[in-house]
Amino acid sequence: MSNFRWNYRSIVFLVLLLDILAILVFSSAKSQAELPKSDVSPTEVEQNKAPEAVVNQTVDTSIAPVTRKKAPNELQDRVTPVSQLLQVAPPANKKAPNNTAGQVTSVSQLSDIKPTDWAFQALQSLVERYGVIAGYTDSTFKGDRSLTRYEFAAGLNAALDRLNELIATSTTDLVKREDLDTIKKLQEEFSPELAQLRGRLDGLEVRNAKLESTQFTTTTKLIGRSQIVLGDLIAGNNVVTKRPAPHNPTLQGVTSLRLNTSFNGKDSLGITIGGGNLESLGQTRAGLLGTYEGRTSDNSSITFPRNTIILSGVRYRFLPFPNTQVNIYPLSDGASEIGLSGPVNPYFESSSVTGANGISRFSRRSLVYNYGDSGPGIAILQGLGKQVQFGIAYSAPNGGNPTANNGLFTGRYLALAQLIYYSGNRNFRVAATYVNTYSPPRTLGFSGTNFGPAVGSNLVNSTVDGVATLGNLYGLQAFYQVSSKLAINAWVSYGVHRYLGRGDGEAMDWAVGLAFPDLFSEGALGGVLVGMEPKLISLSNNVNLGKGFGQADKDTSLHVEAFYQYKIGDHIEVTPGLIWITAPDSDASNPDSLFAWIRTVFRF
Repeated sequence: MSNFRWNYRSIVFLVLLLDILAILVFSSAKSQAELPKSDVSPTEVEQNKAPEAVVNQTVDTSIAPVTRKKAPNELQDRVTPVSQLLQVAPPANKKAPNNTAGQVTSVSQLSDIKPTDWAFQALQSLVERYGVIAGYTDSTFKGDRSLTRYEFAAGLNAALDRLNELIATSTTDLVKREDLDTIKKLQEEFSPELAQLRGRLDGLEVRNAKLESTQFTTTTKLIGRSQIVLGDLIAGNNVVTKRPAPHNPTLQGVTSLRLNTSFNGKDSLGITIGGGNLESLGQTRAGLLGTYEGRTSDNSSITFPRNTIILSGVRYRFLPFPNTQVNIYPLSDGASEIGLSGPVNPYFESSSVTGANGISRFSRRSLVYNYGDSGPGIAILQGLGKQVQFGIAYSAPNGGNPTANNGLFTGRYLALAQLIYYSGNRNFRVAATYVNTYSPPRTLGFSGTNFGPAVGSNLVNSTVDGVATLGNLYGLQAFYQVSSKLAINAWVSYGVHRYLGRGDGEAMDWAVGLAFPDLFSEGALGGVLVGMEPKLISLSNNVNLGKGFGQADKDTSLHVEAFYQYKIGDHIEVTPGLIWITAPDSDASNPDSLFAWIRTVFRF
């Protein structure tokens, strides 16, 4: 069995590596992929989770059209995501007008100019005889728009420059004497405006030169994200001690910085560092509640001391073909590189474009994505036409550790495949996901877990001491944008845990969420989600995970969450929310827990 696992993982990794080599060899020298317009995209901080999960952010992703106006300082990668290339995101509610001017060579290029217009002949002469008229990139002239004296002076100056050029280079009488006399009078009348315009241009050139000499870099963008969180456990017991947990309000914070670099305009190198002091509500049989249920999404890393700056993400992304995206990462998460590149759950699944949304980690991601952990690996996304996207990934959470039971092929790993279908009108998407994952005995990853989704009951996150664990996970997720003010998402996941040589366990989770974009205010977002966090629904009789041989979770615990995200300008957002857990640890004898959370995010 051990040899089979090693060969299987080796084959998966080598296939991914060969895919990349083939892409590099056979791709053209220059990709035709378009870059995103520079108003916001990261897509990729990827700074929407705790530092332990910042490595799970990609990018990302273009889900802004299904959300709201984007903040100008949100992290963006230079590479267009596959989902954006496929044009599968729901259409934006608003589209900024295109007022960029461009030189035209024929009056017929201006769609709003007709031969019957009173100024047609004048425009025809200026365009075709002198070449001094510019139109907009939407092929219009907008002749009925008001003109300022400064704009007229700028146009007059362009005409004079063109006439001087014609006079200097021409051997024929292209410029009439009466035209020159008229222009001379205009030049004299507008001389103050022309002089002021030249002065302003000279000043701009000086300022531009100063900025270029003092800027951080011409190819790297530094983006930061800080958040302050006020939290309080209103009700709840520690499920291990069966005693009431402390109800002490806390004020904590976390900060992350990301560097985005492009080397050729068609690639992106992202490096993320961060740190903070946000305590997790609980862990498996540890922490405030003694369980991962109700875990918030903003916790600091479990494996590093609080208030410690850590390198939390490194990823290089490039587009060898317009519909192919390759991610190579020494520190990231394959499940995230695939799952977050086009979120199926965009209003709850946080991204740098939408900002931090869901309060809990469970509300953002289904069970199939949560077994991943940061480490080295490869992920490839391929567009199959305009409505289908396929992705594969291989990650080794301890792939950088050369000791026994670690490394790229002999330690923990996650192999993922996902297929997403988008409707033709772009308001519906459904994803089918399969994950195969393995963990040697007594190995810990970046998030401090050995095996399991790091959300849900204690049993679903438990292993048999000294025994390796293999998992096969299946997930089905869907999203439907009912209208610009309402969206629905849902998922169901199923997993089989094999405690090698001992027996099997079955895990399951599900959720249904409603999102309300622009609720009460433009740019705001309301969300409500109800679901069952991952729990162990069955267990082999010869396996004991802490509650007795063959004992799985006996009751159903419900997760109810509500939040409201309010934007203050383009750089600040405040999100109050509540997390209510019934029958914590899937045990009805435990009283319900209720946690209040107010998160304030600053982007810079």
